[in-house]
Amino acid sequence: MSISERILGKKNVNGKPHIEDVVPSAALPGGEVRIVGSSLNPPELNLPVVQFGEAEGAVVIGSDNFIVARVPDGASSGFVTVKTDGIESNGHEVRVAVPVAENLHPVTNPAVDANGNIFSTFSGSRGQKVPVSIYKIDTDYNVKPFLSDLMNATAIVFDHEGQMYVTSRFDGTVYRVAPNGTMATYAEGMGTATGMAFDSAGNLYVGDRSGTIFKISRSREIFVFATLEPSVSAYHLAFGPDGSLFVTGPTTSSYDAVYRVDPHGAVSEFYRGLGRPQGMAFDIKGNLYVAASHAGKRGIVKITPEKQASLALAGHGIVGLAFTAGKGAVISTTNAVHYLMWGIEGMPLFG
Repeated sequence: MSISERILGKKNVNGKPHIEDVVPSAALPGGEVRIVGSSLNPPELNLPVVQFGEAEGAVVIGSDNFIVARVPDGASSGFVTVKTDGIESNGHEVRVAVPVAENLHPVTNPAVDANGNIFSTFSGSRGQKVPVSIYKIDTDYNVKPFLSDLMNATAIVFDHEGQMYVTSRFDGTVYRVAPNGTMATYAEGMGTATGMAFDSAGNLYVGDRSGTIFKISRSREIFVFATLEPSVSAYHLAFGPDGSLFVTGPTTSSYDAVYRVDPHGAVSEFYRGLGRPQGMAFDIKGNLYVAASHAGKRGIVKITPEKQASLALAGHGIVGLAFTAGKGAVISTTNAVHYLMWGIEGMPLFG
């Protein structure tokens, strides 16, 4: 088969395998994608071979018109093909995230500064003292310690001027961190402080695991902005294009919600039907991306403004994401940070 046929997805004849679609079209290594087409696994033939570029993926389930395959370690973005009885299908593009830092412990979204540097936590268990609280990953993917002596570093955000803020769920404090890694207390008494987000006016919002959301004005006045039901932890926060604050808090339920808090503090359900929803980010079109499971599949779920949900990226252990310049994304799992050239433009964090 010629290269042009593979790229264009020209359909094979005479029962040759043909790929029509791959869902989702993006994944972390270890994530499972569904390859849809025809003559993919005829019952009279041996198990097909699925190639993600040069790396072979494991076939989880196979039938004539679909295959569920696991993306192997070492795979990179490119074409996936199916080979049955030595005959190769057309290629279909799949984007695969690559690990850029491992042996970390993020619990919320990663953060990206104006220069493209990535910051991620080694949060540790509650009350655990770790040698390094935050790591810096530069644009060449060199990983270096950035901040020490902060117990249970949780969320990291930058304000309009590029100033870093970090929460500690150990002492309920928000710290302001200088570029050289020195820190100072910014606000105290935030309960079990977790997620953070700035609005377009520069006010900082901090989530408490009890469901309280605090608002800290630019003059550091502290207000209770909203309160979710006690069973919901305000663990992850993100502002949407309409100026509303979106909140998730994972529970043991497989039917959790994303909550919307309007500018007056009124709370409503935006979407229900996710398993353990965690970190969030919006694209420029107003689509919300949430680290969660949907319909039994784990990864990053895309929810449109019309509240239509679908799995946009397959992967396990994802706790958060952040869009970068150049239509890329940084994706955090429970122990690593990955980068994906996704082709999605993120919404600017500040209007």
